[in-house]
Amino acid sequence: MGNSKSGALSKELLDDLKLNTKYSEEELCAWYHTFLKECPSGRISKEQFESIYASFFPDADPKAYAQHVFRSFDSNSDGTLDFKEYIVALHLTSSGKTMQKLEWAFALYDVDRNGTISKNEIQEIVKSIFNMISKEDQKHLPDDENTPEKRAEKIWDFFGKKENDKITEGEFIQGVMGNKDILRLIQFDKPQKVQERLKEKKQ
Repeated sequence: MGNSKSGALSKELLDDLKLNTKYSEEELCAWYHTFLKECPSGRISKEQFESIYASFFPDADPKAYAQHVFRSFDSNSDGTLDFKEYIVALHLTSSGKTMQKLEWAFALYDVDRNGTISKNEIQEIVKSIFNMISKEDQKHLPDDENTPEKRAEKIWDFFGKKENDKITEGEFIQGVMGNKDILRLIQFDKPQKVQERLKEKKQ
């Protein structure tokens, strides 16, 4: 990887990212320059990712959620995100197609990466989402989802599973696609705002 620090994106990577995201060549090259400035090694560590995330949520504690998001995008499990993983992450969380988003959401909830989701895993992610909702906003949540436990229970009940059952990726995607309410419950929908702030920072 001799050219990772040269400041230019390889043509293969550029073509790949143009094909798989909505970003233009100009945008990708601009992102890349910023990426290299922030991360001269060409990689973002989990700690860097967490601190980027933390800066967007001064009133909350996004650390646990950031760790899960990082894990779900660290496709080769090497503990860092390269430029491609980073861009795919941005694209998916802000503007990916529903199907791609749901595949990503499944990866997010599949904490141990064994291909199924357990009730404990749902509770773990929902808890990390709640850490990012300010106490003020939590007061306005409906009664049956105003704690992590209630929200996790509501999601689990929706899938009609017994305590020790598992949810497969197919069941997860099908279930969520058919129900906007569950889609809302499983996600934390601020990534769009994160991306807007990233853009502001760059100007």
